[in-house]
Amino acid sequence: MTIIAAADGSALGNPGPAGWAWYVDDSCWRAGGWPHGTNNMGELMAVLDLFRSTAHIPQEDLRILCDSQYVINCITKWMPGWKRKGWRKADGKPVLNVDLLKDIDQAIAGRKYTFEWVKGHAGHELNEAADERARAVATAYQQGTAAPSGPGFSGSFPKTGNPALTEAAGKASKIAPGAAEAVSSGAQVPLAASAATGTVTESRPASAAQPHPEPALFGESGFFGQPDLFSELEDEAAARELPAEELVVALERELLRPDVRADIGRIGVLLHPDFAEIGSSGRFWTRDAMMVALEEDPGEPVDLELISADRLSEDSILLNYRSSGHSGATPTGSSLRSSLWLLDRGQWRLRFHQGTLES
Repeated sequence: MTIIAAADGSALGNPGPAGWAWYVDDSCWRAGGWPHGTNNMGELMAVLDLFRSTAHIPQEDLRILCDSQYVINCITKWMPGWKRKGWRKADGKPVLNVDLLKDIDQAIAGRKYTFEWVKGHAGHELNEAADERARAVATAYQQGTAAPSGPGFSGSFPKTGNPALTEAAGKASKIAPGAAEAVSSGAQVPLAASAATGTVTESRPASAAQPHPEPALFGESGFFGQPDLFSELEDEAAARELPAEELVVALERELLRPDVRADIGRIGVLLHPDFAEIGSSGRFWTRDAMMVALEEDPGEPVDLELISADRLSEDSILLNYRSSGHSGATPTGSSLRSSLWLLDRGQWRLRFHQGTLES
């Protein structure tokens, strides 16, 4: 028998009151959460609890429906490499949500499972049911009311007082506002085909297939090697005293640094929730797809020649510039680029980008 379940997470404010849930049917689901956490924590915890709740029937296959490519790639693609490096990423920085990931690594040992990506908030019955329950828990924490927990899995006695989860929840309360949210709808990047004990498939129209995905943000592997904005200034408050146009240019430079682009938390802050890009090859990128691609390949340095920074309104700025890439001492060509930045709840975020190769 194959157990088919959706797993989802929710964080109001991200970070903020957070919930998680997995759902098989109305008689078989479970939910929980924390007073303060992130969407990614919720997504990961939903998957972890599903494995724990079915640990008494390890012979059964699990088919997990998930709308987070971040979670799917963590488990099926990145985790083995992170373990070999002492739970550190390619840039040497510690892996986010490491306590939950270590618990998942133990829980999946010897299990048979597949992940299937589904588009979130698109009417998928099981995904919507899991999302509804995760949000209900987050809302309960926000309002100080009782949080629904669900009937659980028949015959299962999952732990509710796991020390690692308590520690993870404690660390979550210290996460700065605007922490990474690696999920949104409409992702288009092909996912990893396999992991040590599981496989992953992706549900999407055949027309969305990309046989040769572009290597990085802005349609090419090219990034700035400039110091980041907040290392040049004493603190973020000082940065906000800059004229808006200068601040946005500095944020664009920060966004394009390879080490920043490999930091999914900072990228989650800099990219607007509705971010989109038309790459120089003509491919359309969503925020989720871009974040997955950047985690894989943060790219090489490029140089920036600013053409204009125009204030379109109080809350929008358009940048036009020329980028010229290089690999070592070898030039790799130039592109003309446009970036639209929007002021979103006090934070300038990149809403749209388009690049065109110069002949």
